[in-house]
Amino acid sequence: MKVYDDKHIKNIVLLGATKTGKTTLAETMMFEAKLINRRGTTEEGNTVSDYHDIEINRGNSVYATLMHTEWRDYKINIIDTPGLDDFIGEVISALRIADTGVMLLNAQHGVEIGTELIWNYVEEYQKPVMFAVNQLDHEKANWDETIEEAGKRFGTSFVLMQYPVNPGVGFDAIIDLLKMVMYKFPATGGKPEKLPIPDSEKEKANELHNILVEKAAENDEKLMELYFEKGSLDEDEMRSGIKKGMMAHTLFPVFCLSAKNDMGSGRMMGFIDNVVPSASEMPAEHAEDGKEIPCDASKPTALFVFKSLVEPHLGNLSLFKVVSGEVSVGTELYNEATRNTERINQLFILDGKNRNTINKLSAGDIGATLKLKSTETGHTLHAKGFDVAIEPIRFPEPRIYVAIVATNKHDDEKLGEVLQEIHREDPTITIQYSRELKQVILGAQGELHLAATRWRLENIYKLHIEFEKPRIPYRETIRREARATYRHKKQSGGAGQFGEVSILIEPWHDGYVPRKDEFNIRGTEVIDLDWGGKLVYYNCIVGGAIDARFLPSILKGIMDKMQEGPTTGSYVRDIAVYVHDGKMHPVDSNDMAFKIAGMMAFRDAFRNAEPKLLEPIFDLEVLVPEEDMGNVMGDLQTRRAIILGMDSKNRFQIINAKVPQSELDKYSNTLRSLSQGRASFKARFSDYALVPGEIQKKLHDEYVKHEELEHA
Repeated sequence: MKVYDDKHIKNIVLLGATKTGKTTLAETMMFEAKLINRRGTTEEGNTVSDYHDIEINRGNSVYATLMHTEWRDYKINIIDTPGLDDFIGEVISALRIADTGVMLLNAQHGVEIGTELIWNYVEEYQKPVMFAVNQLDHEKANWDETIEEAGKRFGTSFVLMQYPVNPGVGFDAIIDLLKMVMYKFPATGGKPEKLPIPDSEKEKANELHNILVEKAAENDEKLMELYFEKGSLDEDEMRSGIKKGMMAHTLFPVFCLSAKNDMGSGRMMGFIDNVVPSASEMPAEHAEDGKEIPCDASKPTALFVFKSLVEPHLGNLSLFKVVSGEVSVGTELYNEATRNTERINQLFILDGKNRNTINKLSAGDIGATLKLKSTETGHTLHAKGFDVAIEPIRFPEPRIYVAIVATNKHDDEKLGEVLQEIHREDPTITIQYSRELKQVILGAQGELHLAATRWRLENIYKLHIEFEKPRIPYRETIRREARATYRHKKQSGGAGQFGEVSILIEPWHDGYVPRKDEFNIRGTEVIDLDWGGKLVYYNCIVGGAIDARFLPSILKGIMDKMQEGPTTGSYVRDIAVYVHDGKMHPVDSNDMAFKIAGMMAFRDAFRNAEPKLLEPIFDLEVLVPEEDMGNVMGDLQTRRAIILGMDSKNRFQIINAKVPQSELDKYSNTLRSLSQGRASFKARFSDYALVPGEIQKKLHDEYVKHEELEHA
C-alpha cells in the first residue's frame, strides 16, 4: 500500500447521535473511493465498520472503528464512533487522536441529545469541526428546522457551505455556496452533474454565499483587507479563511448528505482533501511535561496508543497514531510507561476487521500492530533517547456500579481474567475487588454499557454472570468517650492465656488535644487508616502493669476489630484510644491473650460510646434540559439530596448536589426515563456524612440478623 506523507493525511472522526448515519456514511466514502465494491447496510449487518457480533446483534455501533479511504491523492483515515452516551469512552479516544470531527445531524430530528452530549467533549478538545445534515431524502426531513435549531445552538460559527434544493422524498439537488454551482444527482446516487444555479435559487444562493465569504474573511486580517478591497474572495482565498476558522474553532461549515443514496459524500470528501487541516497543520502534541511534539517525519519516532483490542487466537491489537517520525516493520521502540522495549513485527492499515499490511507509516498516520508485550491504551512508544510521554487520554469515571458474580463458582478465575481483558479494551469499564465489601465491583457509564458487557461475557466468553446491588462502604465511629476493661482468661491444662486491658476511647478530629491532664502518656502512635480517617493510640501504662512487649498485640487486636465494626461490620475510623491499665500473669500472659483482651475491650467501649454510622456522599452533577428540571429536582429530593446550586450551559441546566451513595442505585435508568434520554450525570465521591438515626437502626438490625443466621 502507498505510504502518505503528513501533508496528505487527513484524520477524521464521525460523530453524532445514534441513527444519524455515521456507519452508512463511512461505507459510502469507501465505496466512492472504490475500496469496496458493494455497500453494506446496518440492517443486513454487513458494513465494514460495525463488524463485531454485538453490533450486528444490536444494529448500531458499540465500538470506535478505524477505516481509511483514498481520494484524489489524499489518504483519509476515518474513525466511526457510537452515538450512545454509554459508550462515550470510544468517542473520547477517537476525538483525542483525530484532527477533525464530522458531526452528523439527522434531518428528521435536528440537534438531538446525543449531539449535545458529544459536543461537550468536542468543545473540550477544541478540534476543527464540520457538520453534515444527513438523511435529506427521508420523507420527514426538515432542513429549515434543523438549520434553525443548529444555528441557535452553535451560533454564527455554524455556516452553510451548501443547501438542498428539494429535501424530502425525491431529494437529488444541492446548491454549493463555495463553488456556486448546483449538483444534480442521478436517481442511483454517485457522481453528480454540475449545473448552473437555477434563476429561482440565485437570490438565496448569493445571499448565503456572501455570508460564507464574510465568515471566511473574518479569520484572517489579509483576507479581510482583500474582501474590503474587492467586495468578495475567490475560491482559494475562501478555502484559506475557512481552514483558519475551523482551526480556531470559530467556523463550522455545513454540508448536505444522503449517505444512504450516495449523494453529497464525494463533494464532502473533496472538501476534506482541500480544506480540512492535515496532521502536520494541526497544533503540536504535548508531552506530560509540557514539551511540544510537532508532527514531523524527520524527527525521532513517537507513537501514541489510543485503543487496544483483544483479537481471538492472535493476542492484543494496538491502534496508534504516529505523532512524530516514522515507524517501519522491525523497528524497536521504548515504552515510556513500562520501561520495556517493544519490537514492531507487523504493521497494518485497518478497515474494520480487515488488516492491510504495510511496511512503513509516517508522521500523522494511524495504524495498528499485533502482540506488543506490555503496551496498553494511553502508552507512548518512542525511539531510544527520545524520552517522551504523551499526555494520556482522560476517560470519565464510572457513573454506575454493580457487583458481578459468576453463576458457576468454578468460573471465578476465568471471569477475573476476562474482565481485565474488557478493561484493557474499554478503560471506562473499571474492575475492583473490594476486600471490605467482599464483592467484585464493576463500574460502567450506564445501563446500556452494562448490558453490552453482559452480552460479551455470555455470548463471546460463554460465562454466565449475575449483577447484584453493591454493598455500601459505610464507616463507624463514636460520639462520646467510653471506658472498658476486659480480662481474657483461658486455662485448659498446662500453660493458659491471661491478659487484662483497661482502655478509654473517644472521638478523634483535626485539632484534637490529648488528655495529658488525666494520663501519663508514654508513647503515641498515629495511624492513617487505609480506609480513611485515623486511629491515635496512646500508651499510658505506668508501673509495669502491662509489659511494653504486649502493647503492639493490644494495638493489633484493636485494629482487627476496627476492620469489622460492632454496629454494622463496617470499617471504624477517627478514634483516640488510651491504654491506661491492665494486669499480667507471670506464666500465662502472651501476645495472643493481650490481642484478644485489647479487641474485646475496644468492642465493649465502642458499644457504650454512642456509635454513629457514616455514609459515603457523592458530588452529583446533572446536565438536564430546562423543561425536565422539575421532574429531576423532585426525584433528587426523594434521594435525600442536598442541592448546592444551579447553573446554565447552552440549552441545558446544570444541577449540583450532594447525594448519599445508597440513593444513587438505578439513578441512570431513572434519569433516562425522566428526561427521555436527554439528561446525563457525573458522580464523584466527596466525603462521609452522618446517617439518619432511623436508617442507622435499620442497618444495625439487618446486620445483627445476618450475624445470627451466620452463626446459627
